[in-house]
Amino acid sequence: MKKCAALLIAFTIISSFLIAQTNTILGFSTSAAEAQFAAEKKFDASLSAKNIDQYVKELSAEPHHVGSPGDAANAKYILNKFTSWGYDAAIETFYVLFPTPVTRLLEMTGTKNFKAALKEPAIKEDATSGQQSKQLPVYNCWSADGDVNAELVFVNYGVPADYETLARLGIDVKGKIVIVKYGQCWRGIKPKLAQEHGAIGCIIYSDPKDDGYFQGDVYPKGPFRPAAGAQRGSVMDMLIYPGDPLTPGIGATKDAVRLDRKDCVNLLKIPVIPISYEDALPLLQSLEGPVVPWGWRGALPITYHAGPSQNIIHLKLSFDWQIRPIYNVIAKLKGAAFPDEWIIRGNHHDAWVNGAADPISGQAAMLEEARGISELVKTGWKPKRTIVFCAWDGEEPSLMGSTEWVENHAEELQQKAVLYINSDGNGRGFLDAGGSQALEPAFTEISKSVTDPATNVSVFERKHSYDIINAGSAKAKKELKGKSLFVLPALGSGSDFSPFAQHIGIPSLNLGFGGEDDGGDYHSIYDSYDLYKRFKDPGFVYGVVLAKTAGRTTLRFADAETLPFDFRNLQTTIGGYVTELIALTDEMRENTVVENKLINEKYYAVANRVNASLLPPVAKDEVPFLNFASLQNAVDILAKTTARLNDAVNKKDMADVNRNELNKKLYKAEQELLTKEGLPRRKWYKHVISAPGFYTGYSVKTLPGIREAIEQRNWKEAQEQIEIAAATINNLSTYFDAAIEASTKL
Repeated sequence: MKKCAALLIAFTIISSFLIAQTNTILGFSTSAAEAQFAAEKKFDASLSAKNIDQYVKELSAEPHHVGSPGDAANAKYILNKFTSWGYDAAIETFYVLFPTPVTRLLEMTGTKNFKAALKEPAIKEDATSGQQSKQLPVYNCWSADGDVNAELVFVNYGVPADYETLARLGIDVKGKIVIVKYGQCWRGIKPKLAQEHGAIGCIIYSDPKDDGYFQGDVYPKGPFRPAAGAQRGSVMDMLIYPGDPLTPGIGATKDAVRLDRKDCVNLLKIPVIPISYEDALPLLQSLEGPVVPWGWRGALPITYHAGPSQNIIHLKLSFDWQIRPIYNVIAKLKGAAFPDEWIIRGNHHDAWVNGAADPISGQAAMLEEARGISELVKTGWKPKRTIVFCAWDGEEPSLMGSTEWVENHAEELQQKAVLYINSDGNGRGFLDAGGSQALEPAFTEISKSVTDPATNVSVFERKHSYDIINAGSAKAKKELKGKSLFVLPALGSGSDFSPFAQHIGIPSLNLGFGGEDDGGDYHSIYDSYDLYKRFKDPGFVYGVVLAKTAGRTTLRFADAETLPFDFRNLQTTIGGYVTELIALTDEMRENTVVENKLINEKYYAVANRVNASLLPPVAKDEVPFLNFASLQNAVDILAKTTARLNDAVNKKDMADVNRNELNKKLYKAEQELLTKEGLPRRKWYKHVISAPGFYTGYSVKTLPGIREAIEQRNWKEAQEQIEIAAATINNLSTYFDAAIEASTKL
């Protein structure tokens, strides 16, 4: 703690010195920067934690899932706020498939009979937890209908490595129901892999080691998940495509042509249900078979076995599969100079239940940000570019509101969208952000200009010092100390940036605060105003900080004379990804040789004599030589091109007409990284550089076409994807060459 304090003091001194010396902003002349600083000062002064408190309280007062009266009421509430602040606002409605439960039954018969409660009880200390007639029950949206009876098998977190372990233990899940822990990957991966391995049903529970009393006091004494708490959530295979499953690639308007549900390739074929650890305990106690490895064991008072169970599990689920309306609130503030260039700011408003943290904390911050900008307008200020605020509906089931809007307006957005800025839930702690790497210098500058309320240093310095302290090695600490850039990791999935970034190639940023707001309220009836105010952001000060950080980003990109993209950062990042892939291939080649040698020498013979159920793995095919030369050459060419582009961007004597045309080239550049064919087996994802992983869910895969082919040992496809990526990067260099040439023409 002393070391942390010393670092923060040092950063405070350095930060104060730098702020005192800085009177410029990337993309602004000196005089324009002075006006921008003045506007931001007024904007900051107008923001109110009290207002954010009120928005959170009012918007989380009732359950507001898709199709509910509370959902429609909240959309109207948000619309009225925007209208009262002077925005040109309207609700844009789409019609999407959204199933809710009709039948939910989970029981066990045999040596012990048990019926799961599948219900979260009201808590007297939580004013909204008793609204049971309005709450969605505990369920996984997009589970298949099903009525299955089978033995139970425990599959840990249900990731690919866990199935490899079960195979070595001689346990097969085919024809069984699996029980799996929440954690380590997005929930939708768990039933997807279970189905691929032949399971006929899937049960997901939160183990108290990850999400419950092992972490701290449970609600209402503390913020962690109580014994009967359960996590709702989507299990659609969004890694194929998100949005309405019936209208892939097109907006789900009233008259849209829809698929038959049986033809939706991103929907599961097996029933899936989430349960509490209270309901999970009797099921886990029924398991026999080998004791699980150490890393599989949770915190329940039992010995964890892999199974199969001695009893039969009965899982019966059915759903109504109805088309329901969703309500996107779209509010525009027209740009004075470039009305057809849009800065888009979004946060969803739907929730699984009351959703005070997810998503209302982020929605409230965005509303206060919009109100603060409207206060600036009253002083005579007008944005150069149009600002578009979007309150999305249907995010929780499958990013439906944002995806349908993007699909419906794709052509217009690819002409007008300069930047998409996303947030979701928000809480006390550290700035977390990811996005297009060309944004890094500008976002670094922004993050250094916002003060963290807990430490009185910038949100950049607080996050930087945290990263240094938690670095895994002395070398990593040293490298971090030498960095002054806010590195933006590539985006995966899990929120409304996905259709913008990965489907139509709009530069995107996702940000929020957290890390000191842990708890087990996620997707439960306990995600309430009462819990949020006590444990997540007391005083709502981090709501104000989010409004300041996202607000500065919105304002600076709205008013910049030259849009502050620096594609040298993107080039450096892509080069790092290529180096990683070469190292990955070399490592796999070496490991394959070693592993196959061990198999050939009957390495496992001794282990088999000790444990006859431990089966040796099958020998793997050798890793061939992959030729990365075209990709390396493309990255080298891009380095030279982006350096020349940066020189062109920074020319001070450029004519206004040329600068305006160059700005258009800059914000449309990322579209050059899309391919018409999309990624293998999921053409909706068109971005060559990043996508959510096919078997990781929300987590990103970089250069995904190549990386996933290598990981799946599909060597022919890997080489093909190398050439596709190289050609795409070369196209970007050619595009920049044309932009440089155009910037010099009168």
